[in-house]
Amino acid sequence: MSAAAAAFRATVAAAGFVLDVPVIGAAEAAERVLAHWADGAELRALPDGRWLLVLAEPVEARADRAPGLPVRRLPGGGLAAVGAEGAPVPAGRLALPVAGAVTTHPIAELPPLDPADWLDPAGLTLHRLAPVGAVAEPAPVVEDLPRPARPDLRAAAGVGARSERARRLTEAAPAGGGRRVRLPGLAQAARRFGRLRLPRWGDGSGPVAFMAAAVLLVVVAVFLVVRFAQLIVDRGFHPGGVLLAVAVTVLLARGSRAARGTSGGTAATAATAATAGTAGTVPRPAGGRPVRTRRPLLRGLLARLVVRSPAGRLVHGRHARYLRELTRAFEQRRWDDALRDALRLAGESRPTEQGWLSLGLPRRFAGALRPTPVTAGPAGVSPMSGPTVQQHLAGLYRQAATALEREGRIDEAAFVLADLLDAPAEAVALLDRHGRTAQAAELAEGRGLAADLVVRLWWRAGERARAVRTAHRRASFADAVQRLSADDPGAGRELRAAWVEHCRAGGDRLGAVEAAWPDEELRPSVAADLRDAVALGGPARGRALAHLLALGAGEATRALALAVLDDAGDDAGAGDDTGVTDAGRGRATGRSALAGALAGLPGADPAGDRELATAALRAVVRDGGFGGAGGSGAPLDQRTETALFEQLAKRADPLVAADLPRPRRPARPTADGGHEWAFVDRPGTLPVLDAARLESGLLLVACGQAGVRLLGPDGRVKARWDVPADELVLADHGGAALLVARYGQVREISRLDLGTRAVRHWGTLRVRGLVPSFDGRQLLTRDEEGIAVLDTLAARPTVVWRELGGEQRPVGPLVRTPTSCASVVASRLPGGGVLTELWRWDQPGWELRSRTALDADLLGEGTALLATGRLLTGEPDPARGRTTLRWSTDREPVERLVDGVAPAGPVVDGEHWALTLAPAADGTVRVHTGTASEVEPPRTLLLPNATPAGQPGAGPPAVGLRHHGGALTFWHRSGRVLATTADGSAVLANLRVTTG
Repeated sequence: MSAAAAAFRATVAAAGFVLDVPVIGAAEAAERVLAHWADGAELRALPDGRWLLVLAEPVEARADRAPGLPVRRLPGGGLAAVGAEGAPVPAGRLALPVAGAVTTHPIAELPPLDPADWLDPAGLTLHRLAPVGAVAEPAPVVEDLPRPARPDLRAAAGVGARSERARRLTEAAPAGGGRRVRLPGLAQAARRFGRLRLPRWGDGSGPVAFMAAAVLLVVVAVFLVVRFAQLIVDRGFHPGGVLLAVAVTVLLARGSRAARGTSGGTAATAATAATAGTAGTVPRPAGGRPVRTRRPLLRGLLARLVVRSPAGRLVHGRHARYLRELTRAFEQRRWDDALRDALRLAGESRPTEQGWLSLGLPRRFAGALRPTPVTAGPAGVSPMSGPTVQQHLAGLYRQAATALEREGRIDEAAFVLADLLDAPAEAVALLDRHGRTAQAAELAEGRGLAADLVVRLWWRAGERARAVRTAHRRASFADAVQRLSADDPGAGRELRAAWVEHCRAGGDRLGAVEAAWPDEELRPSVAADLRDAVALGGPARGRALAHLLALGAGEATRALALAVLDDAGDDAGAGDDTGVTDAGRGRATGRSALAGALAGLPGADPAGDRELATAALRAVVRDGGFGGAGGSGAPLDQRTETALFEQLAKRADPLVAADLPRPRRPARPTADGGHEWAFVDRPGTLPVLDAARLESGLLLVACGQAGVRLLGPDGRVKARWDVPADELVLADHGGAALLVARYGQVREISRLDLGTRAVRHWGTLRVRGLVPSFDGRQLLTRDEEGIAVLDTLAARPTVVWRELGGEQRPVGPLVRTPTSCASVVASRLPGGGVLTELWRWDQPGWELRSRTALDADLLGEGTALLATGRLLTGEPDPARGRTTLRWSTDREPVERLVDGVAPAGPVVDGEHWALTLAPAADGTVRVHTGTASEVEPPRTLLLPNATPAGQPGAGPPAVGLRHHGGALTFWHRSGRVLATTADGSAVLANLRVTTG
């Protein structure tokens, strides 16, 4: 027997094994690895497909019965497989016999494998033990607000301080400084009465403004002397003339002070400044509050009078000298002097925004010049603010920028473009062109340029987390990927992969699929997301199945798709005692979504695709169209349905396609005032504090301390979680929910993944209120400071954005939709009053779109805010036995009378509302419900046996309302749930919640 043959029959101290995966298969190899796995073991992949398993401790094993080729550790520290022990092997390397030769591999460079990746926790329910007793004290919330970018191009360009002469001409004196000139007589009395302050010698107006003010005071004094002389001559006394003269003096004094105090400001310009927000306001820094622009009294009347007086020649001469010296400095390329003393030009202003006249030269930035992220409002203009002067300065600046770039002085060129010409987009392009990507990204973000540009620059600069955060906040992933892919396809693919991971982390499985699908190389990476979407059921299952078939899924997936297309609905076998109407059946299977998705996604197998297209074509004809394939139950228009039908017909069996007629839409039930639905007649055995019908047709119900249940339309329990919950916060995409337990102002919040049905505790908060929906990541709350946006995927509650605060507070609950947010805001005025307004923001970027003044008298206990921005108030009239519903906006209010007295105001969710009336003598409660439109007649719900018969005074809690997934869910604390379509034309579920 040879030595090699003896080695393979001997017992060795194996430090590991080499598993021949190509021969035994990955599944068998994985079982052998797990059988020998222990803490400290390593698993690596060899170049030829085999695996190297290095054990934590050596084991005795016969070579011929080992799970793989035994590997021994040599005295030098290296590893050698049986049959390769002849040559010395240094430490950290592996010797293997291959085809009669011995090859070595550096172990550290072999790709590692993690057996944890083989585990699939899907279908397992995670149970967390919680202490019984007091609620944990809320942990401090982390503040992680985005820092506004403030690039300092002046410092980067090395531009020094201003010259002494320019400082005297253009800077105002420090607050509280400057010399005052005392004038006797009338001027001193007027100053005491009107708090007149004469111009200071060191401010922007200088001696010219002082001379002009003195001339005006002399003119007023002469006018008063003449008036008094006339009174004496006429031998009469008329005090009105004296009072009028004094009033004019006071107003001129106040106008002079206001014009001097606000002339120019920190962003005064040689032309009218431009604003980027609501008229009269300045866009706030990130997370801050808008600041109103202070406007002087009489809009610079004093300055206009001076310019039109003989003193105006001095003002024009002063500005002309400044322009001549500035022009000479630029033409002689004395860049340091020119850039120090140059004025900032602004872009075009809005037609409704006009600046006021200032006698002094426009004041520039106090301190270091830098491109500020906040664009100033309309500031003072000067006699040199005409179009000719502005064109002259703009030409100088552009020539300077070109020359500086040609000389390689990139920082100075960017300073001229961004700060002097107010052309930040050109400065960003310049910096990016010369490799200053991070600086360009800071400038683009600070000046509020296009979101896709900002994301692309941050990604290229290596700030990838910041790029993803910006893309999410400004909803610009798609545009940023397209823009980046045009320049760098590899970087564009990386950004797309980050987009996919961002959607996956938020529980948006189909969002991750849609993000990855345009890139064929990324499609296999979303297979797990598609399987989770299938588990969600409903339309998500239908769309996911179509994508799986396009990826080449197997026979099981094809059989499931055929079953969905042939099924009558998830609730088909529920029986007739569920209360579901005929129009409500068959809506939860996702059949319409699957048919619509198959029309645009051919399967990988041509034969299977023909079979599926034929089945989908039959389903579309049977259903009378594609139903709610548009998402969230939204019907498709006729043209789109025709195109989808023709796409399916091209791939279906030609004989079947020729025989099938065109689909005919069934007559849609109308929701008129005659519709009246009734809850089940018996209370449940568990309380219902919140409920929502999911797109899958299942109902998620919060039962307080009894936990959370997932129910079918017939009330059967599909899943349950022993997590206390009084509120549900549902993700817009339907893949996740927050389970909220209330303990006063303290909230215990857990996150439920509806795909895997796993629950994890997130945090404990002290807040005043939560919005009942979120985007899967960011949760809107009301706290002591205003509106706080929390990142629910962070390890602990983290504030990533704030709105309002200071003297502005939200009044009542916030109203949110996926694209907007609205709130009634009370602002405390400087005089002590309160201004009540309706604020509306675009989401997710928090761009303030409107502020509408409201009558504070319209707000009360019975007032609710609708998503359309209208106030809905219920005013009961017990004497007449009716309630008045009033819709109030900036237009005339509209009223509707409802029979019955409402103990409380309406409850709303989005644009839908419900008003619960007092119970009748037989214990039945009547509920009126409708949409935001006051024209549409309300529908009626009946809640039998809400109170014991004969005790109508025992008012039960109001019926709750939830709009989600194209359905309305109504619930009552007595344990009953009723779900209808959004228009109320069909009942989708009607059940009682029990402990069974």
